[in-house]
Amino acid sequence: MTQDGPGVPALEMRGMTKRYPGVVANDHIDLDVCPGEIHALLGENGAGKTTLMNVLYGLARPDEGQILLDGKPVQIASPADAIARGISMVHQHFMLVPVLSVADNVILGAETMANPIFLDRKQARRKIADLAGRFGFELDPEAKVASLSVGQQQRVEILKALYREARILVLDEPTAVLTPQETDEIFGLLRRLAADGRSIVFISHKLYEVLEIADRITVIRRGKVIGERRPAETTEEELAELMVGRAVELTADRGESHVGRPMLQIEGLRVADARHREIIPGLSLEVRAGEIVGVAGVAGNGQDELVESIVGMRTPQGGKVTLDGRDVTGLSPRKMNMAEVAYVPGDRHRFGLILAFPVYDNLVLTGYYSPPYSRSFLRDDQAIKSSAERQVEKFDIRTPSINVPAATLSGGNQQKVIVAREFDRPLKLLVLDQPTRGLDVGSIEFIHRQIIAKRDAGAAVLLVSAELDEVMEMSDRIAVMYRGRIVAEMDGRTADKSEVGLYMATGGREAAEATA
Repeated sequence: MTQDGPGVPALEMRGMTKRYPGVVANDHIDLDVCPGEIHALLGENGAGKTTLMNVLYGLARPDEGQILLDGKPVQIASPADAIARGISMVHQHFMLVPVLSVADNVILGAETMANPIFLDRKQARRKIADLAGRFGFELDPEAKVASLSVGQQQRVEILKALYREARILVLDEPTAVLTPQETDEIFGLLRRLAADGRSIVFISHKLYEVLEIADRITVIRRGKVIGERRPAETTEEELAELMVGRAVELTADRGESHVGRPMLQIEGLRVADARHREIIPGLSLEVRAGEIVGVAGVAGNGQDELVESIVGMRTPQGGKVTLDGRDVTGLSPRKMNMAEVAYVPGDRHRFGLILAFPVYDNLVLTGYYSPPYSRSFLRDDQAIKSSAERQVEKFDIRTPSINVPAATLSGGNQQKVIVAREFDRPLKLLVLDQPTRGLDVGSIEFIHRQIIAKRDAGAAVLLVSAELDEVMEMSDRIAVMYRGRIVAEMDGRTADKSEVGLYMATGGREAAEATA
Protein backbone atom coordinates (compact mmCIF):
# COMPACT_ATOMS: atom_id res chain seq x y z
CA MET A 1 0.00 0.00 0.00
CA THR A 2 1.19 3.54 -0.73
CA GLN A 3 -1.22 5.51 1.40
CA ASP A 4 1.45 6.26 4.02
CA GLY A 5 3.90 7.67 1.49
CA PRO A 6 4.30 11.22 0.21
CA GLY A 7 2.78 10.53 -3.21
CA VAL A 8 -0.17 12.33 -4.72
CA PRO A 9 -3.57 10.77 -3.90
CA ALA A 10 -5.31 9.02 -6.77
CA LEU A 11 -8.53 10.80 -5.75
CA GLU A 12 -9.23 13.99 -3.81
CA MET A 13 -12.64 15.48 -3.12
CA ARG A 14 -12.44 18.93 -1.54
CA GLY A 15 -15.33 20.85 0.03
CA MET A 16 -17.94 18.69 -1.67
CA THR A 17 -21.43 20.05 -1.01
CA LYS A 18 -24.71 18.75 -2.38
CA ARG A 19 -28.09 20.17 -1.40
CA TYR A 20 -31.56 18.81 -2.03
CA PRO A 21 -34.82 20.53 -1.07
CA GLY A 22 -34.96 20.52 2.70
CA VAL A 23 -31.67 18.67 3.27
CA VAL A 24 -27.91 19.14 2.88
CA ALA A 25 -26.78 15.67 1.80
CA ASN A 26 -23.06 16.57 1.69
CA ASP A 27 -21.72 19.49 3.72
CA HIS A 28 -18.18 20.50 2.67
CA ILE A 29 -16.79 16.96 2.73
CA ASP A 30 -13.08 16.31 2.21
CA LEU A 31 -11.91 12.85 1.16
CA ASP A 32 -8.71 11.47 -0.34
CA VAL A 33 -7.87 7.96 -1.53
CA CYS A 34 -4.34 6.82 -2.33
CA PRO A 35 -3.18 4.38 -5.01
CA GLY A 36 -3.41 0.81 -3.74
CA GLU A 37 -5.63 1.79 -0.80
CA ILE A 38 -8.93 0.33 0.36
CA HIS A 39 -10.70 3.31 1.94
CA ALA A 40 -13.94 2.62 3.81
CA LEU A 41 -16.83 5.07 4.09
CA LEU A 42 -19.00 4.54 7.16
CA GLY A 43 -22.18 6.31 8.15
CA GLU A 44 -25.82 5.90 9.02
CA ASN A 45 -28.46 5.44 6.35
CA GLY A 46 -28.94 8.87 4.80
CA ALA A 47 -25.60 10.16 6.10
CA GLY A 48 -24.54 11.12 2.56
CA LYS A 49 -22.13 8.34 1.59
CA THR A 50 -23.88 7.25 -1.59
CA THR A 51 -24.63 10.86 -2.56
CA LEU A 52 -20.92 11.65 -2.33
CA MET A 53 -20.06 8.71 -4.57
CA ASN A 54 -22.87 9.60 -6.99
CA VAL A 55 -21.21 13.01 -7.36
CA LEU A 56 -17.89 11.29 -8.06
CA TYR A 57 -19.52 9.00 -10.62
CA GLY A 58 -21.34 11.82 -12.40
CA LEU A 59 -24.83 10.77 -11.30
CA ALA A 60 -25.26 14.01 -9.32
CA ARG A 61 -23.88 17.53 -9.79
CA PRO A 62 -22.24 19.13 -6.72
CA ASP A 63 -23.29 22.60 -5.61
CA GLU A 64 -19.77 23.31 -4.36
CA GLY A 65 -16.42 21.60 -4.24
CA GLN A 66 -13.68 20.20 -6.43
CA ILE A 67 -12.57 16.76 -7.61
CA LEU A 68 -8.91 16.03 -8.34
CA LEU A 69 -7.50 12.91 -9.99
CA ASP A 70 -3.75 12.42 -9.55
CA GLY A 71 -3.60 16.01 -8.31
CA LYS A 72 -5.33 17.54 -11.34
CA PRO A 73 -8.79 19.18 -11.15
CA VAL A 74 -11.43 17.50 -13.30
CA GLN A 75 -15.09 18.02 -14.16
CA ILE A 76 -17.28 14.90 -14.15
CA ALA A 77 -20.64 15.57 -15.78
CA SER A 78 -21.86 12.00 -16.36
CA PRO A 79 -21.02 8.33 -15.71
CA ALA A 80 -19.47 8.26 -19.19
CA ASP A 81 -17.06 11.00 -18.05
CA ALA A 82 -16.25 9.03 -14.90
CA ILE A 83 -15.62 5.78 -16.78
CA ALA A 84 -13.43 7.59 -19.31
CA ARG A 85 -11.32 8.88 -16.38
CA GLY A 86 -10.93 5.40 -14.86
CA ILE A 87 -13.68 5.61 -12.22
CA SER A 88 -16.22 2.82 -11.91
CA MET A 89 -19.03 2.18 -9.40
CA VAL A 90 -20.63 -1.12 -8.41
CA HIS A 91 -24.07 -0.31 -7.04
CA GLN A 92 -25.84 -2.10 -4.21
CA HIS A 93 -28.50 -3.24 -6.71
CA PHE A 94 -26.64 -4.81 -9.63
CA MET A 95 -26.91 -3.29 -13.12
CA LEU A 96 -26.87 -6.56 -15.10
CA VAL A 97 -29.06 -7.98 -17.86
CA PRO A 98 -30.09 -11.44 -16.59
CA VAL A 99 -30.82 -12.99 -20.01
CA LEU A 100 -27.38 -12.09 -21.41
CA SER A 101 -24.17 -14.04 -20.86
CA VAL A 102 -21.38 -13.00 -18.53
CA ALA A 103 -19.26 -11.88 -21.50
CA ASP A 104 -22.08 -9.86 -23.09
CA ASN A 105 -22.79 -8.10 -19.79
CA VAL A 106 -19.13 -7.24 -19.37
CA ILE A 107 -18.71 -5.71 -22.82
CA LEU A 108 -22.15 -4.05 -22.94
CA GLY A 109 -21.58 -0.35 -23.61
CA ALA A 110 -17.85 -0.87 -24.21
CA GLU A 111 -17.99 -3.11 -27.26
CA THR A 112 -14.86 -3.83 -29.32
CA MET A 113 -15.70 -3.66 -33.03
CA ALA A 114 -14.03 -5.82 -35.66
CA ASN A 115 -15.48 -3.45 -38.28
CA PRO A 116 -18.27 -0.86 -38.43
CA ILE A 117 -20.89 -3.65 -38.40
CA PHE A 118 -19.65 -6.63 -36.36
CA LEU A 119 -18.37 -7.00 -32.82
CA ASP A 120 -14.90 -8.43 -32.28
CA ARG A 121 -16.07 -11.07 -29.81
CA LYS A 122 -12.81 -13.02 -29.92
CA GLN A 123 -10.76 -10.04 -28.76
CA ALA A 124 -13.34 -9.16 -26.11
CA ARG A 125 -13.39 -12.70 -24.74
CA ARG A 126 -9.60 -12.83 -24.79
CA LYS A 127 -9.44 -9.67 -22.69
CA ILE A 128 -12.08 -11.01 -20.30
CA ALA A 129 -10.16 -14.28 -19.93
CA ASP A 130 -6.92 -12.41 -19.27
CA LEU A 131 -8.53 -10.28 -16.55
CA ALA A 132 -10.27 -13.28 -14.99
CA GLY A 133 -7.01 -15.22 -14.83
CA ARG A 134 -5.01 -12.29 -13.51
CA PHE A 135 -7.33 -11.58 -10.58
CA GLY A 136 -8.56 -15.09 -9.83
CA PHE A 137 -12.15 -14.89 -11.12
CA GLU A 138 -13.93 -18.21 -11.57
CA LEU A 139 -16.63 -17.37 -14.11
CA ASP A 140 -17.87 -19.06 -17.25
CA PRO A 141 -18.03 -16.26 -19.87
CA GLU A 142 -20.86 -18.08 -21.67
CA ALA A 143 -23.06 -18.60 -18.57
CA LYS A 144 -26.30 -16.62 -18.39
CA VAL A 145 -26.24 -14.08 -15.56
CA ALA A 146 -29.68 -15.30 -14.41
CA SER A 147 -28.10 -18.67 -13.55
CA LEU A 148 -25.38 -17.18 -11.32
CA SER A 149 -25.38 -16.84 -7.55
CA VAL A 150 -25.45 -13.36 -6.05
CA GLY A 151 -21.74 -13.63 -5.24
CA GLN A 152 -20.92 -14.54 -8.84
CA GLN A 153 -23.01 -11.62 -10.11
CA GLN A 154 -20.95 -9.36 -7.84
CA ARG A 155 -17.82 -10.63 -9.60
CA VAL A 156 -19.37 -9.86 -13.00
CA GLU A 157 -19.94 -6.26 -11.88
CA ILE A 158 -16.31 -5.95 -10.78
CA LEU A 159 -15.12 -7.60 -14.00
CA LYS A 160 -17.13 -4.99 -15.96
CA ALA A 161 -15.22 -2.26 -14.14
CA LEU A 162 -11.85 -3.87 -14.82
CA TYR A 163 -12.72 -4.38 -18.47
CA ARG A 164 -13.21 -0.60 -18.68
CA GLU A 165 -9.75 -0.17 -17.09
CA ALA A 166 -10.99 1.32 -13.84
CA ARG A 167 -8.28 2.68 -11.57
CA ILE A 168 -10.73 3.86 -8.89
CA LEU A 169 -13.43 1.38 -7.94
CA VAL A 170 -16.40 2.35 -5.73
CA LEU A 171 -18.29 -0.52 -4.09
CA ASP A 172 -21.63 0.38 -2.48
CA GLU A 173 -22.60 -2.25 0.14
CA PRO A 174 -20.80 -5.04 -1.78
CA THR A 175 -21.44 -7.74 0.83
CA ALA A 176 -25.07 -6.90 1.71
CA VAL A 177 -26.46 -10.09 0.13
CA LEU A 178 -23.40 -12.37 0.19
CA THR A 179 -22.80 -15.45 2.30
CA PRO A 180 -19.77 -15.39 4.66
CA GLN A 181 -17.85 -17.60 2.21
CA GLU A 182 -18.64 -15.30 -0.73
CA THR A 183 -17.61 -12.30 1.35
CA ASP A 184 -14.22 -13.89 2.07
CA GLU A 185 -13.73 -14.51 -1.65
CA ILE A 186 -14.65 -10.91 -2.55
CA PHE A 187 -12.24 -9.62 0.11
CA GLY A 188 -9.45 -11.70 -1.41
CA LEU A 189 -10.24 -10.19 -4.80
CA LEU A 190 -10.25 -6.63 -3.41
CA ARG A 191 -6.85 -7.17 -1.81
CA ARG A 192 -5.47 -8.38 -5.15
CA LEU A 193 -6.89 -5.31 -6.87
CA ALA A 194 -5.32 -3.02 -4.26
CA ALA A 195 -1.99 -4.81 -4.59
CA ASP A 196 -2.23 -4.07 -8.32
CA GLY A 197 -2.32 -0.34 -7.49
CA ARG A 198 -6.05 0.29 -7.85
CA SER A 199 -7.87 2.51 -5.36
CA ILE A 200 -11.03 1.17 -3.75
CA VAL A 201 -13.78 3.06 -1.93
CA PHE A 202 -15.68 0.55 0.20
CA ILE A 203 -19.11 1.63 1.49
CA SER A 204 -20.52 -0.64 4.17
CA HIS A 205 -22.53 -0.78 7.39
CA LYS A 206 -20.80 -3.92 8.65
CA LEU A 207 -18.24 -2.70 11.14
CA TYR A 208 -16.35 -5.97 11.52
CA GLU A 209 -15.92 -6.17 7.74
CA VAL A 210 -14.63 -2.61 7.54
CA LEU A 211 -12.09 -3.33 10.28
CA GLU A 212 -10.96 -6.42 8.38
CA ILE A 213 -10.63 -5.01 4.86
CA ALA A 214 -9.93 -1.26 5.10
CA ASP A 215 -6.62 0.58 5.27
CA ARG A 216 -8.38 3.77 6.40
CA ILE A 217 -11.92 4.57 7.53
CA THR A 218 -13.77 7.87 7.10
CA VAL A 219 -16.97 8.32 9.13
CA ILE A 220 -19.75 10.59 7.86
CA ARG A 221 -22.68 11.71 9.99
CA ARG A 222 -25.55 13.83 8.63
CA GLY A 223 -23.55 15.01 5.65
CA LYS A 224 -20.31 15.90 7.48
CA VAL A 225 -17.03 14.11 8.07
CA ILE A 226 -16.90 13.25 11.78
CA GLY A 227 -13.54 11.53 11.88
CA GLU A 228 -10.96 9.31 10.27
CA ARG A 229 -9.50 6.15 11.80
CA ARG A 230 -7.16 3.31 10.97
CA PRO A 231 -8.45 -0.17 11.84
CA ALA A 232 -5.61 -0.90 14.25
CA GLU A 233 -6.45 2.23 16.25
CA THR A 234 -10.21 1.81 16.73
CA THR A 235 -12.99 -0.60 17.67
CA GLU A 236 -16.48 -1.47 16.50
CA GLU A 237 -17.88 0.36 19.52
CA GLU A 238 -16.03 3.60 18.73
CA LEU A 239 -16.98 3.49 15.06
CA ALA A 240 -20.63 2.88 15.94
CA GLU A 241 -20.63 5.85 18.30
CA LEU A 242 -19.01 8.07 15.66
CA MET A 243 -21.65 7.01 13.12
CA VAL A 244 -24.68 7.48 15.32
CA GLY A 245 -23.55 10.15 17.79
CA ARG A 246 -24.26 8.01 20.84
CA ALA A 247 -23.30 4.68 22.35
CA VAL A 248 -24.90 1.78 20.47
CA GLU A 249 -25.72 -1.74 21.67
CA LEU A 250 -24.07 -3.93 19.02
CA THR A 251 -25.60 -7.12 20.41
CA ALA A 252 -29.35 -7.46 20.82
CA ASP A 253 -30.64 -8.08 24.35
CA ARG A 254 -33.57 -10.35 23.59
CA GLY A 255 -34.36 -11.03 27.26
CA GLU A 256 -36.57 -13.91 28.33
CA SER A 257 -39.40 -15.10 26.11
CA HIS A 258 -42.81 -16.12 27.44
CA VAL A 259 -43.99 -18.72 24.98
CA GLY A 260 -47.73 -19.22 24.52
CA ARG A 261 -49.98 -21.28 22.29
CA PRO A 262 -49.03 -22.40 18.77
CA MET A 263 -49.70 -19.48 16.44
CA LEU A 264 -48.21 -20.58 13.09
CA GLN A 265 -48.29 -24.27 12.20
CA ILE A 266 -46.92 -25.53 8.88
CA GLU A 267 -47.52 -29.17 8.03
CA GLY A 268 -46.07 -31.00 5.02
CA LEU A 269 -45.74 -27.80 2.96
CA ARG A 270 -44.85 -28.36 -0.68
CA VAL A 271 -43.93 -25.32 -2.78
CA ALA A 272 -42.63 -24.86 -6.34
CA ASP A 273 -40.29 -22.11 -7.48
CA ALA A 274 -40.78 -19.78 -10.46
CA ARG A 275 -39.67 -22.56 -12.84
CA HIS A 276 -42.28 -24.93 -11.41
CA ARG A 277 -39.66 -27.10 -9.73
CA GLU A 278 -40.58 -28.37 -6.28
CA ILE A 279 -38.14 -26.51 -4.05
CA ILE A 280 -39.88 -27.27 -0.74
CA PRO A 281 -40.74 -31.00 -0.77
CA GLY A 282 -42.63 -31.27 2.51
CA LEU A 283 -41.71 -28.85 5.31
CA SER A 284 -43.18 -28.74 8.82
CA LEU A 285 -42.53 -25.97 11.36
CA GLU A 286 -44.27 -24.40 14.33
CA VAL A 287 -43.95 -20.89 15.78
CA ARG A 288 -45.63 -20.11 19.09
CA ALA A 289 -46.97 -16.83 20.40
CA GLY A 290 -44.29 -14.84 22.21
CA GLU A 291 -41.43 -16.60 20.40
CA ILE A 292 -38.88 -15.67 17.74
CA VAL A 293 -37.98 -18.57 15.46
CA GLY A 294 -35.00 -17.80 13.25
CA VAL A 295 -34.51 -19.63 9.96
CA ALA A 296 -30.83 -20.05 9.13
CA GLY A 297 -29.70 -21.21 5.71
CA VAL A 298 -27.62 -20.36 2.68
CA ALA A 299 -29.62 -18.25 0.22
CA GLY A 300 -31.47 -20.29 -2.39
CA ASN A 301 -32.56 -23.17 -0.16
CA GLY A 302 -36.25 -22.30 -0.32
CA GLN A 303 -36.44 -19.45 2.20
CA ASP A 304 -38.08 -17.04 -0.24
CA GLU A 305 -40.66 -19.60 -1.30
CA LEU A 306 -41.39 -20.45 2.34
CA VAL A 307 -42.20 -16.90 3.43
CA GLU A 308 -44.11 -16.14 0.23
CA SER A 309 -46.31 -19.21 0.73
CA ILE A 310 -47.02 -18.19 4.34
CA VAL A 311 -48.09 -14.61 3.56
CA GLY A 312 -50.13 -15.47 0.46
CA MET A 313 -47.78 -14.41 -2.31
CA ARG A 314 -47.28 -17.97 -3.57
CA THR A 315 -49.82 -20.82 -3.64
CA PRO A 316 -48.50 -24.06 -2.13
CA GLN A 317 -48.76 -27.29 -4.11
CA GLY A 318 -49.63 -29.19 -0.96
CA GLY A 319 -49.59 -29.13 2.80
CA LYS A 320 -51.31 -26.87 5.29
CA VAL A 321 -50.68 -23.47 6.90
CA THR A 322 -52.61 -22.77 10.10
CA LEU A 323 -52.78 -19.41 11.91
CA ASP A 324 -54.07 -19.48 15.49
CA GLY A 325 -56.02 -22.64 14.75
CA ARG A 326 -57.49 -21.40 11.45
CA ASP A 327 -56.57 -22.92 8.08
CA VAL A 328 -55.15 -20.03 6.01
CA THR A 329 -53.49 -22.07 3.25
CA GLY A 330 -53.54 -20.11 -0.01
CA LEU A 331 -55.28 -17.00 1.35
CA SER A 332 -54.46 -13.77 -0.50
CA PRO A 333 -51.95 -11.27 0.92
CA ARG A 334 -54.79 -8.86 1.75
CA LYS A 335 -56.70 -11.51 3.69
CA MET A 336 -53.52 -12.51 5.54
CA ASN A 337 -52.92 -8.85 6.36
CA MET A 338 -56.47 -8.55 7.69
CA ALA A 339 -55.81 -11.66 9.81
CA GLU A 340 -53.11 -9.65 11.66
CA VAL A 341 -50.16 -11.02 9.73
CA ALA A 342 -47.35 -8.56 8.88
CA TYR A 343 -44.62 -9.14 6.31
CA VAL A 344 -41.30 -7.38 5.79
CA PRO A 345 -40.06 -8.61 2.37
CA GLY A 346 -36.46 -9.35 1.48
CA ASP A 347 -36.65 -7.23 -1.70
CA ARG A 348 -38.04 -3.89 -0.57
CA HIS A 349 -38.11 -2.42 -4.07
CA ARG A 350 -40.13 -5.23 -5.69
CA PHE A 351 -42.46 -6.17 -2.84
CA GLY A 352 -42.28 -3.53 -0.13
CA LEU A 353 -42.65 -0.11 -1.73
CA ILE A 354 -43.99 1.80 -4.71
CA LEU A 355 -40.96 3.99 -5.20
CA ALA A 356 -42.72 6.67 -7.23
CA PHE A 357 -45.38 7.15 -4.53
CA PRO A 358 -44.81 9.63 -1.68
CA VAL A 359 -43.72 8.42 1.72
CA TYR A 360 -47.20 8.92 3.22
CA ASP A 361 -48.82 6.63 0.63
CA ASN A 362 -46.21 3.92 1.17
CA LEU A 363 -46.97 3.99 4.88
CA VAL A 364 -50.57 2.86 4.20
CA LEU A 365 -50.07 0.45 1.29
CA THR A 366 -51.45 -2.47 3.29
CA GLY A 367 -54.25 -0.59 5.04
CA TYR A 368 -55.42 2.29 2.85
CA TYR A 369 -58.79 0.60 2.28
CA SER A 370 -59.71 0.43 5.98
CA PRO A 371 -60.63 3.00 8.65
CA PRO A 372 -59.29 5.47 9.63
CA TYR A 373 -57.66 5.88 6.20
CA SER A 374 -60.82 5.19 4.20
CA ARG A 375 -64.46 5.78 5.01
CA SER A 376 -67.38 4.87 2.75
CA PHE A 377 -64.92 4.04 -0.04
CA LEU A 378 -63.35 7.54 0.16
CA ARG A 379 -59.74 8.18 1.15
CA ASP A 380 -59.17 10.38 4.17
CA ASP A 381 -55.94 12.14 3.18
CA GLN A 382 -55.77 14.06 6.43
CA ALA A 383 -55.86 10.86 8.47
CA ILE A 384 -53.24 9.27 6.21
CA LYS A 385 -50.85 12.22 6.49
CA SER A 386 -51.37 12.64 10.24
CA SER A 387 -50.55 8.96 10.74
CA ALA A 388 -47.50 9.30 8.46
CA GLU A 389 -46.12 12.24 10.47
CA ARG A 390 -46.50 10.20 13.67
CA GLN A 391 -44.81 7.13 12.16
CA VAL A 392 -41.92 9.16 10.73
CA GLU A 393 -41.17 10.46 14.22
CA LYS A 394 -41.77 7.17 16.04
CA PHE A 395 -39.61 5.10 13.69
CA ASP A 396 -36.96 7.78 13.06
CA ILE A 397 -37.45 7.86 9.29
CA ARG A 398 -34.99 10.42 7.88
CA THR A 399 -36.90 12.28 5.19
CA PRO A 400 -37.23 15.99 4.39
CA SER A 401 -40.99 15.52 4.05
CA ILE A 402 -43.68 12.86 3.95
CA ASN A 403 -44.53 14.22 0.48
CA VAL A 404 -41.29 13.20 -1.27
CA PRO A 405 -41.22 9.98 -3.33
CA ALA A 406 -39.95 6.91 -1.48
CA ALA A 407 -37.30 6.57 -4.22
CA THR A 408 -35.51 9.66 -2.85
CA LEU A 409 -34.88 8.05 0.56
CA SER A 410 -31.76 6.08 1.40
CA GLY A 411 -32.10 2.30 1.39
CA GLY A 412 -32.16 2.15 5.17
CA ASN A 413 -34.88 4.76 5.46
CA GLN A 414 -36.91 2.95 2.81
CA GLN A 415 -36.66 -0.13 5.04
CA LYS A 416 -37.84 1.90 8.02
CA VAL A 417 -40.94 2.93 6.05
CA ILE A 418 -41.82 -0.75 5.59
CA VAL A 419 -41.09 -1.57 9.23
CA ALA A 420 -43.21 1.37 10.43
CA ARG A 421 -46.13 0.31 8.24
CA GLU A 422 -46.02 -3.35 9.28
CA PHE A 423 -45.20 -2.99 12.99
CA ASP A 424 -47.56 -0.16 13.88
CA ARG A 425 -50.61 -2.31 14.62
CA PRO A 426 -51.64 -5.36 16.69
CA LEU A 427 -50.19 -8.59 15.26
CA LYS A 428 -50.58 -12.32 15.61
CA LEU A 429 -47.72 -13.19 13.27
CA LEU A 430 -44.73 -11.18 12.06
CA VAL A 431 -42.84 -12.64 9.08
CA LEU A 432 -39.45 -11.00 8.54
CA ASP A 433 -37.27 -11.66 5.48
CA GLN A 434 -33.86 -9.97 5.77
CA PRO A 435 -35.29 -7.15 7.96
CA THR A 436 -31.97 -5.36 8.51
CA ARG A 437 -30.30 -5.89 5.12
CA GLY A 438 -28.25 -2.80 4.24
CA LEU A 439 -29.01 -0.99 7.51
CA ASP A 440 -26.54 0.85 9.74
CA VAL A 441 -25.86 -0.19 13.32
CA GLY A 442 -28.21 2.40 14.83
CA SER A 443 -31.10 1.31 12.60
CA ILE A 444 -30.38 -2.36 13.28
CA GLU A 445 -30.43 -1.70 17.02
CA PHE A 446 -33.76 0.11 16.68
CA ILE A 447 -35.43 -2.56 14.54
CA HIS A 448 -34.19 -5.38 16.76
CA ARG A 449 -35.81 -3.65 19.74
CA GLN A 450 -39.06 -3.32 17.80
CA ILE A 451 -39.00 -7.04 16.93
CA ILE A 452 -38.42 -8.01 20.55
CA ALA A 453 -41.21 -5.66 21.66
CA LYS A 454 -43.63 -7.36 19.23
CA ARG A 455 -42.60 -10.77 20.57
CA ASP A 456 -43.10 -9.58 24.15
CA ALA A 457 -46.55 -8.28 23.18
CA GLY A 458 -47.48 -11.84 22.22
CA ALA A 459 -46.82 -11.99 18.48
CA ALA A 460 -45.22 -15.03 16.91
CA VAL A 461 -42.13 -13.97 14.92
CA LEU A 462 -40.58 -15.87 12.01
CA LEU A 463 -37.18 -14.36 11.17
CA VAL A 464 -35.38 -15.32 7.95
CA SER A 465 -31.93 -13.77 7.62
CA ALA A 466 -28.77 -14.38 5.62
CA GLU A 467 -26.89 -12.87 8.58
CA LEU A 468 -26.14 -15.85 10.82
CA ASP A 469 -25.09 -13.52 13.64
CA GLU A 470 -28.53 -11.91 13.52
CA VAL A 471 -30.27 -15.29 13.68
CA MET A 472 -28.06 -16.36 16.61
CA GLU A 473 -28.61 -13.13 18.56
CA MET A 474 -32.34 -12.73 18.01
CA SER A 475 -33.81 -16.23 17.98
CA ASP A 476 -35.41 -18.07 20.86
CA ARG A 477 -35.30 -21.13 18.62
CA ILE A 478 -33.29 -21.73 15.43
CA ALA A 479 -34.45 -23.85 12.49
CA VAL A 480 -31.84 -24.64 9.84
CA MET A 481 -33.17 -24.89 6.29
CA TYR A 482 -31.36 -26.95 3.66
CA ARG A 483 -32.73 -27.84 0.22
CA GLY A 484 -36.26 -26.96 1.20
CA ARG A 485 -36.32 -28.92 4.45
CA ILE A 486 -35.81 -28.13 8.12
CA VAL A 487 -32.79 -30.28 8.91
CA ALA A 488 -32.21 -29.15 12.51
CA GLU A 489 -33.86 -27.22 15.32
CA MET A 490 -32.01 -25.95 18.39
CA ASP A 491 -32.33 -23.57 21.31
CA GLY A 492 -31.27 -20.08 20.29
CA ARG A 493 -29.45 -19.46 23.57
CA THR A 494 -27.29 -22.57 23.53
CA ALA A 495 -26.79 -23.15 19.79
CA ASP A 496 -23.21 -23.41 18.57
CA LYS A 497 -22.45 -21.20 15.57
CA SER A 498 -20.08 -23.71 13.98
CA GLU A 499 -22.65 -26.48 14.26
CA VAL A 500 -25.34 -24.27 12.73
CA GLY A 501 -22.93 -23.41 9.91
CA LEU A 502 -22.29 -27.10 9.21
CA TYR A 503 -26.01 -27.82 8.98
CA MET A 504 -26.41 -24.82 6.65
CA ALA A 505 -23.63 -26.01 4.36
CA THR A 506 -24.25 -29.77 4.32
CA GLY A 507 -27.74 -30.43 5.61
CA GLY A 508 -26.37 -32.26 8.62
CA ARG A 509 -24.02 -34.82 7.10
CA GLU A 510 -20.81 -33.14 8.29
CA ALA A 511 -22.48 -31.97 11.51
CA ALA A 512 -23.34 -35.57 12.34
CA GLU A 513 -19.79 -36.69 11.55
CA ALA A 514 -18.30 -33.88 13.70
CA THR A 515 -20.31 -34.95 16.75
CA ALA A 516 -19.93 -38.70 16.19
